[in-house]
Order: sequence, then C-alpha cells, then structure tokens
Amino acid sequence: MAKLTAKELEALTEQDVGIIIRDEGSLAGRVSLRKKGIAIPFYFQFRWERIYTRFSCGTWPNKSLTEIRKERNEARDLVAKGINPNENKRAGKVRLKAELAAQLAEADQQKSMELTLLDLAGEWLRDGVARKDGNAELRRKFAKDLYPAVGSKVISTVSEHDLRGLVRSVMARGATRQAISLFSDIVQMFGWAQKRQPWRTLLIDGNPADLVEIDKLVPSDYQEERTRTLSSTELQELHQRFQKMTTDYAALPAGEKYGGIRPLKPESQLALWICLGTLCRIGELLQAEWKNVDLENHTWFIPSGNVKGSRRKKQDHYVFLSPFALHFFQELKTMTGDTQWCFPNKQDDGHVDVKVVSKQVGDRQARFKNRKALSRRRHDDTLVLADGQNGDWTPHDLRRTGATMMQALGVSLDVIDRCQNHVLAGSRVRRHYLHHDYAEEKKRAWNLLGDRLGAVLSSTYEHPPTESMMSFPAYAATETWSPS
Repeated sequence: MAKLTAKELEALTEQDVGIIIRDEGSLAGRVSLRKKGIAIPFYFQFRWERIYTRFSCGTWPNKSLTEIRKERNEARDLVAKGINPNENKRAGKVRLKAELAAQLAEADQQKSMELTLLDLAGEWLRDGVARKDGNAELRRKFAKDLYPAVGSKVISTVSEHDLRGLVRSVMARGATRQAISLFSDIVQMFGWAQKRQPWRTLLIDGNPADLVEIDKLVPSDYQEERTRTLSSTELQELHQRFQKMTTDYAALPAGEKYGGIRPLKPESQLALWICLGTLCRIGELLQAEWKNVDLENHTWFIPSGNVKGSRRKKQDHYVFLSPFALHFFQELKTMTGDTQWCFPNKQDDGHVDVKVVSKQVGDRQARFKNRKALSRRRHDDTLVLADGQNGDWTPHDLRRTGATMMQALGVSLDVIDRCQNHVLAGSRVRRHYLHHDYAEEKKRAWNLLGDRLGAVLSSTYEHPPTESMMSFPAYAATETWSPS
C-alpha cells in the first residue's frame, strides 16, 4: 500500500467526507468536516485477544502525518511486546495525574511550611473563635502586641522564648492584666491549631504555649483578682465630688468652660450609682433597653444575651429596684427615655460602648496609669478617692462593694450570688428539681442595700457614716431616698 502524502490530504474536499483513507502499517482514518475545514482522526487497528481494536493516533491537520505515524509505530511496538497500547495510555494518564497530585501536595506542603503566626491568627479569628463583640477586642490586642512582636515568624519557628518575651514586654509597660489576658488568648489559639491541619504538622516541636508558665512571669506583688471595695467614706466623697464638679463647671462663664474641668457625664454618674445599687455589671447596664425597665413595678429585666460569660453560664436575670436604684433610673429616664436604649450612642442607633464608663473613670485616675495622655481623652486625678491611699477603683469594684455591704447586712451568700446573677455550682439533679426563684429574698436584699446606701450618701449626717455604722440597721434610710 502506498504511503499517504500531505499533498493528498490537503487536496481532500467536502465531497470526500465519510470516506476512509488508509496508510501503510494498519493506519487509517475517516474524512470528516469540522468548523475549521477537513479533518481526519487517524487510528491504528490491531488484533488483541482475537478482537480487532483501535488505538487513536491523533487528528490531521492538528497533528502532522509524521507525528501520527510516530504514534502508530509506538503503539505497534507495544503490541509486539504484548502490551495493549490503550491500556498503556490510560495507565500513563493515571501516572501523570498521580505525579501532578504529588507535585501539588509538595507545593502545598512547601507553602504551609511558610505559614506565619499572622496567618494562624487570621484563620483562628475567622473560624476558631466567636466572641460577642465579633472578635473586635481580640483583633485590637493582637494588632497592638502580638503581630509587631512575632506575627511574621514562621509557625514552625515560634518558640516558648518568643511567647515569654512577648508577655514580658507587655508587662514591662505596667500592663500585667493585659499581658495575662493576651497570653490566655494565645493559649486558646494554639490549642485550636494543635487539633487541625496544617497547623498540627507545623507544630513539630509541640505547642510552645504549653512551655510558658505564666505564674512565674507575673510579679510577686500582683493580684490577678481585684479585691478593691469602696469604703463608706469613699462613697460619700464620690457623691460629693460629683456634686461639686457639676456645680463648679455650671458656674463657669461660657467663655471659660472649654478650659474648665468637665465633670463626668451625668449619664455615667447615674450608671455608677445604679451598678452600686443593683450589683449589676456595667456592661449589662450600658446595653439595657427601656422596654426591659418597668419603673412602675420597680423591675429591670436583663436578657441572657446581655450577660457576660459563656453560653452555658448565661441566664436571664430580674432585678428588683430598690427606692435607691429606682431614683437613678427615673433620673436617667428624663435624659434618654425618648430613645430605645437607656444609654444610647451618639448616632442613636445602638447603645454606647460597654467600656466607655470604665474608660471615663480610669482616665480621671491618671496617677495609676503608666501611660501618656491619650488624644481626646481626659488625663487627670479628679476621681481619685481617699487621696489614692487605697489605689484606683473601677465600676466593677462598685458591684463588689454592694455585694460586700449586703454581706455585712446579714444577707446570705447564696442570695447575694443570685442578686449578682452568678450561676451557682452544685448537683445537676439539684438544679433540675429545685426551682424556687428567691424573688422575695432578693427583693429584700436589694432594699436593704438601697436603704444602707441612702444612709451612707445622705448629707443629713454631720459626719460621714463610719464602717461600723454601715453594718448597723439603725442607720437605714427612709423608704423613698433622694440625694441632696
């Protein structure tokens, strides 16, 4: 059989569509018409296990006759060796796919080996942790301290020494509590990474956070849990300080108010007294909505969504408002009662930041802050009490102060816990069967506290009540209390 030539193939027209043309060596093809013109898919025909079988050698003109014949020759050689060229071709594709997969896996492994602590933190913040603020505080802490120090380090090279140095650097600026909190977050992040790929593989030397003993880094004189309570004298001083600052500022001529010492915002002052009188957390109060405050029935409902803690440890809470606490809620109602929120933000589209009052109080005790004055923030000592002899105080200390006063008044510890909305430990069976709500006991406790606070803050005494007076019922105030 004569060999085909390229000229013969080029001479084919549409009239030749469908005919089979043959070349030597069992090579043949059927003429077809495609979008780009005449095309001939060639195949090599061979006998395999007594059956005629075809092997595709390519399509002319995409492949030249020389290339097509080369494919035919290789297939013919395989048949001569007892190898089916079709099966060999399929095996080649499988091998190629496996090689490609191995190359991709190697590339992925190489890429994962270059992942940094910044990459881990980004994935953890996205998929591994979901805090109530949308992880905003975590992002702020990481951006301030973690990323600048070790964010660019490859995960496999992060060591206990890196983390220990990070903690020490934060403590060096006097922020021990922040350092402990940051380290706790890092421990949680590495614990999450240790259970997941590719991070688990990258931690070839183990979890570096496990090797850092935070207790050995904390100064020996540091108290992790605050125990600060305000004495009756300090409460009286705070009350008088609020009154004097407000009066003095109001008396300033209009042109001098800009340079004068602006008192704490009235809403913030009310928030502090409400925290003291109800034992609530400041964040719970600042998220309050007027629909949950019933001034007529003297109750305030705190939904579990506003309560601090994990989902398992959060529960709805009803506060019975004593005359003391009710008075300040009524004053607040005259200021913000036309809005949805008890403490609305400037845009009136939500509540204020839950840390705003704590920041305002802290900014006015500058002597206890190891920092420079912050832009657009107060930086004075106008809320330092007892000349600073007892240290600084925070809104949360008022919650502790009120609870301590309840204890001095003879209120049982379990009732105090319930007034603070603590989830009580104990048998699950007990919690399942015992459902007394202690409403009357809590109401009595809040009223006792309110009466005592009214006595402490009342200006009818020639001298402020002493600590011993605070624990004596004879100094309880009248049913309806009003500050001077």
